[in-house]
Amino acid sequence: MKTFKRATSVTRVFLFSAHFAALLVMLPTTALAVDLVKGQSLYLIHCSGCHGGKGMSANPEVPNFARGERLFQPDSVLIDVVRSGSNAMPAFMGILQDGEILDVISYAKTLQW
Repeated sequence: MKTFKRATSVTRVFLFSAHFAALLVMLPTTALAVDLVKGQSLYLIHCSGCHGGKGMSANPEVPNFARGERLFQPDSVLIDVVRSGSNAMPAFMGILQDGEILDVISYAKTLQW
């Protein structure tokens, strides 16, 4: 009887671990740790010229991050947009790594009021 309970317990732990590992693989990129200080630095270098230092763009065609424009999309979509560019925004693929792009996106989200 004890052997059966132990085997059942081991099976449950194994199944839980397998399911947990599968869930970890499916987590979105936002589960990664972000560096807001690095994000701010990269934002000021690459983004502030068009989006403004505090997220308030002067050009009506450029998203105003202070109002949260376009920031409500999933991070994976935003990363793809930054990678490939959009309208007047240049592509940053090869310039910024995905983790750096996520840092910038996370920083831009702090500019909302």
